[in-house]
Amino acid sequence: MDSAQPDLIGLQAWEYLSSDEDQKLPHKHCPNRPVAAKHINELGVLNWKLDIKEWDTNPLLEEIKKDRGYNYSEILTLSPQDIEDFEEKVKIFFKEHMHSQEEIRLILDGSGYWDIRDYDGKWLRFRVTKGDLIVLPAGMFHRFTLDESNYVKALLLYTEVPYRTQQLERTEDESIARKLYVEKFLNNPMAVHRSQIAAL
Repeated sequence: MDSAQPDLIGLQAWEYLSSDEDQKLPHKHCPNRPVAAKHINELGVLNWKLDIKEWDTNPLLEEIKKDRGYNYSEILTLSPQDIEDFEEKVKIFFKEHMHSQEEIRLILDGSGYWDIRDYDGKWLRFRVTKGDLIVLPAGMFHRFTLDESNYVKALLLYTEVPYRTQQLERTEDESIARKLYVEKFLNNPMAVHRSQIAAL
């Protein structure tokens, strides 16, 4: 088996509980409603768990970069000590949006949550920690937040010269990237919907 194939069981995910609580809390139902990692992958998310002690020479990371055409990178640190307008940035990242290209992040330190939309539009949340490499497909509506640690350091990977792609808000359903995402993942007759998936 190709060592660069995604890890289909490596994410902790659950149905997101909407409430007025701080976005940095887990937002789990009681009892929790876990979601199989396979289901997150079927929505288009790819993930690997990497040893990042020497991440810049990690052979699996190099293989993934080569296979997927990630030629450029930058490091971003989010914390009150590193970002002047920290709270504003956290709010911006948590606003639902999508990108016209993949979003690729390797968590070098710290932790946080990504929220993505399920087939029926409900939010699913999954946690990321040190060593998680996450790829969100172009056209997927999502949002990100730190957890209560208020800290994450991530390697951002790109297929082109590094730049932050335009974030398209939820109303931009007619974009090409969105149409392609819906066709490939949400309207795929082979997709297994949440009601057919056993929880972890």
